[in-house]
Amino acid sequence: MTVEPILVLAATGGQGRAVTDALLRRGAVVRAMVRDPERASARQVADQGVELVSGSLSDRASLAAAMDGVAAVFAYTTPFEAGIDAEVAQGKAILAAARDKRVPHLVMSSVAGADQESGVPHFDSKARIEAELAAGDVPYTILGPTYFYDNALGGAERIRSGFLDLPLPSDRPLQQLARTDHGAFAAGVLLEPASYVGQRIELSSDAPTPAQMAAALSAALGREVRHEPVPLNAIGSPDMHAMWSFLNGPGYRVDVPALHAAHPEIAWTSFADWAQMAFAAAR
Repeated sequence: MTVEPILVLAATGGQGRAVTDALLRRGAVVRAMVRDPERASARQVADQGVELVSGSLSDRASLAAAMDGVAAVFAYTTPFEAGIDAEVAQGKAILAAARDKRVPHLVMSSVAGADQESGVPHFDSKARIEAELAAGDVPYTILGPTYFYDNALGGAERIRSGFLDLPLPSDRPLQQLARTDHGAFAAGVLLEPASYVGQRIELSSDAPTPAQMAAALSAALGREVRHEPVPLNAIGSPDMHAMWSFLNGPGYRVDVPALHAAHPEIAWTSFADWAQMAFAAAR
């Protein structure tokens, strides 16, 4: 176990929090970069014994300060606040700071399918960041999460009222990932990097169809939930329209059985188990 801290960027977000929790469970020393150390979510992280530093994903100077003396960095970027150009700028700032501080290992969370020339704007922006990372001299590992289970929580009220809205046929499998599995996998890579440096690894916990998802949600809630297919032409966001077109077409290509066999140390939470944890209290 390294005595130098592992830095988690944007540690109060969904991915960052999952990685932080997984690292703490393994006894790691964690430093967390947050925008506002006084926010309640940041104080919750600090109360777990995590060192907080303030900074922004787009600010090279604050990123470099946060990376000083670290053993490794977990990073990810987001287009959902300021757009894909801002996301690429975040990636460039992270890579420049990591280069400045000679970070020993940078684990970048991207997205599954970013290497498929999908035409999805927020996949393609991550592909641009991946290309710069691979062309540089910072030791790296790229993780490609599939669709997160927690995305369903955006429609939690509809689910509780009996409808799972998804723009997929009811029998079309959708590869998905539990945030806890993502966090556990990332923690393993950060703590034991030797066999992962230079790799790109896509991650999926399960691949249920919308019909199977609805059945699992019905069991969790104790009342019927049925899949309501959403027409693609009803999706107003060009980015989201492109993503769901991709998922209706080639889709993610994770070899789920091979991944799980190669990494039995990960729980690989099923969608049904996640649904129980997320919705059973709503009975």
